[in-house]
Amino acid sequence: MAFDPHTAEHENGNLRPKADRSIAVLLSDLASETILLVRQEIALLKAELHEKFSRVGQGATAVGVGAAFAFSGWLVLLACAVLALATVLQPWLAALIVAIVVLAIGGILLLVGKKRLDADNLVPRRTMRTLREDEEWIKERMR
Repeated sequence: MAFDPHTAEHENGNLRPKADRSIAVLLSDLASETILLVRQEIALLKAELHEKFSRVGQGATAVGVGAAFAFSGWLVLLACAVLALATVLQPWLAALIVAIVVLAIGGILLLVGKKRLDADNLVPRRTMRTLREDEEWIKERMR
């Protein structure tokens, strides 16, 4: 059964032209159509978020596996450095030197990262300043 909501209304099995509908019926139709629209939008949002989170999960898995392979490669490179240095030094001394260098680089990177993540560095100072300026401007206009 074809039904055109723009030209008629289905009420108690009868079709009535739009012009014959009361304000109460029109408001009721508006409310029900609005609810339907909101439900459809929520369903679309759920479907879209499910798709996006699925892609994020796949991306996170790929990043994790890639990081594991990169870390493994890094360990092999360190072993290579130890073996190369062991050709001119005692093996234990070669391993110690490589370990100290790697630990020093790691420590420096940790300190730099910690400093950049300091809570004081994360305060949006320019935004706070402009918000204060906006507040002052609004106060002046309200006078």
